[in-house]
Amino acid sequence: MYIKDGICYAGELVPEIEVASIKILDDGMMLVDFSTGETRLFDVTSLLDKGSAFAPLASEENRRTAKVTHGFVSWLDGEIDIAPETLYSESYKYTKEVYAQEF
Repeated sequence: MYIKDGICYAGELVPEIEVASIKILDDGMMLVDFSTGETRLFDVTSLLDKGSAFAPLASEENRRTAKVTHGFVSWLDGEIDIAPETLYSESYKYTKEVYAQEF
């Protein structure tokens, strides 16, 4: 567990990984640009299996409230958030070519 900007997070802080930007896609998918220079594909709906705290993300409208704050992604004005380490470890490598082939 660690504290960043007055907020307590589970897991361990990996200082070199932060979320630089996001692009919300359809069907619960999100492109995430990391401070490492990598872009990865994250399925936001995968969070629905992780407990009731993420239940509001079942709604497409709520998923579209995502924004980057202090290197983290949050939804619903900070009511729900996820650490960049989790986003990174649970996301998929992304290139435009691979995405076009799979979808």
